[in-house]
Amino acid sequence: MTFLNKITARTGLAAALLAGTVMTASAFTACQVTDTGGIDDAGFNQTAWKGVQDAMEASDIEGRFLESQAETDYEANLNSLIEGNCDIIVTVGFLMGDATKAAAEANPEQKFSIVDFAYDPTIPNVLGQVYATDQGAFLAGYLAAGMSQTGVVGTFGGINIPPVTAFMDGFYYGVQYYNEQKGTDVMVLGWNPESSEGLFTGNFDSLDDGRAFAENLHQEGADIVMPVAGPVGLGSAQLADEMGTDSLKIIGVDADQTQTDPEKAHVYLTSVLKRMDSTVTQVIDMAMNDTFEGGLIVGTLENEGVGLAPYGAFEDSIPEELKAEIEAVKAGIIDGSIQVGM
Repeated sequence: MTFLNKITARTGLAAALLAGTVMTASAFTACQVTDTGGIDDAGFNQTAWKGVQDAMEASDIEGRFLESQAETDYEANLNSLIEGNCDIIVTVGFLMGDATKAAAEANPEQKFSIVDFAYDPTIPNVLGQVYATDQGAFLAGYLAAGMSQTGVVGTFGGINIPPVTAFMDGFYYGVQYYNEQKGTDVMVLGWNPESSEGLFTGNFDSLDDGRAFAENLHQEGADIVMPVAGPVGLGSAQLADEMGTDSLKIIGVDADQTQTDPEKAHVYLTSVLKRMDSTVTQVIDMAMNDTFEGGLIVGTLENEGVGLAPYGAFEDSIPEELKAEIEAVKAGIIDGSIQVGM
């Protein structure tokens, strides 16, 4: 099935991309509601949608999505899809937690899955997808500490919510672990998990903020910055491109930013991967095979639900010793001999 045979929908408008052909009804339809970052956010909405697309290709199902322009769109978009014969509805993001819960409880026969959120107690018709992103970010922090020339690295977030701060926690503790092992004193600007004080743009869409926050961190000495703010990070990458990577390197999050931001691929030291595509596809398979039930899926380093992207343009400049140490740290996290938190 080609992309032109797949239905996509934007808020208030269902767009059938048929190229003059007639769409044949599918036996199974998977639907997605994005948060305000949009379907092409170069981050977790886009990665989750890739999971739907992968299922479409593998199983010849239909898929469509609705984009939320504002948080007030969540309820309306969910209601639209509930009435639209969706076999499963995937919602994306912590901020959609309340709206998804309300829709699921009002429609107990409808299957839902939410990315980056879990309910306690669980809801019978909702499967949460969460990720131990602190594990992947711990590796990124260790890498950043080992590659920094100034001895200062930085991070900032979009909104102060757990799916954001989990990345920042891991990054911070990865740097601290490097310092502990090496007897160094690399500083982390922008976040301290022990005080929960840090830098947040307050949004997930302003590239200007991404540029400004990265510039402020750089002015304070950081030569490597990890933005945890969806498309906001593209502004940071633009700054690094203009300054040159000898001055500033970026660590991406959610997806491999060398793939989602290819024009700036050379500024990304690596990316902390959150394999939402993999878990979304798994959830769709469960719904198709009648093995779906409410609860939780957790992506970890061990099951490859999280990890580090390839080093891209920096493959040859990262010392082999440092690469080996990162692999050893990864193994230690998996076997439990290294604790991500302190």
